[in-house]
Amino acid sequence: MGKLFDKLNSDVRFIEGIKACINCGTCTAICPAAEVYNYDPRSIANLVQTRDDSVIEELLRGDSIWYCGECMSCKTRCPRQNAPGMIIQALRKLSIETGLFVESEKGRQQLSLKRMIGESILETGYCVHFDHTSLDMFPEQGPMWQWVRDNREEVLAKVGANYRKHGPGAIREVEKKDLDELHRIFEITGGMDWFDKIEEHSVRKAEEMKKDIGTDKSSTYFKDVYTINNQEKHTRS
Repeated sequence: MGKLFDKLNSDVRFIEGIKACINCGTCTAICPAAEVYNYDPRSIANLVQTRDDSVIEELLRGDSIWYCGECMSCKTRCPRQNAPGMIIQALRKLSIETGLFVESEKGRQQLSLKRMIGESILETGYCVHFDHTSLDMFPEQGPMWQWVRDNREEVLAKVGANYRKHGPGAIREVEKKDLDELHRIFEITGGMDWFDKIEEHSVRKAEEMKKDIGTDKSSTYFKDVYTINNQEKHTRS
């Protein structure tokens, strides 16, 4: 038993997630992510049970803990009521706290999630706001999306949206008091600390890779972690 395992074992999600694993592989058989990625929740459950810090560190440094969609299908099928998805949650938390997430391609993508979704929630109250979904960031939307953006007032009015206005309706302006409450929730639950750690360790990695990180979505490091995805490495052949 070592330092990393002790930290992992102090997380209630880890404690609740692995009580009596018999290594049967049912979790892998039912896992949607295992259908697509080189991902095996049974193996991860097996590895953390070694209590070996060197093994756990490899998980924290690797891509595999970021493949899980946290759907908890594993929990519904496990004959012993284990939940590898909760083990993954604990591993992800520890990976961010230790800064080891920046050592893998998928781990580095936490910066894009923080700046794309996390900051959007705090700024607008929406995970992804209409104003943020520009064609350069979401090319899969296609040229029609640019037309919608250029004609937003007319188009959104026709579909009943209350764009950037007060009162009920889609894409309405979220009241400042509600945004302030969101900020407090993030602060109390440790979300802001997570954001700070993601930025802190990403800055360190960007310096190591000799890339500009900036503070927004235009830096070379951000664009790399947002766009680079090694399909051959991550997906099943």
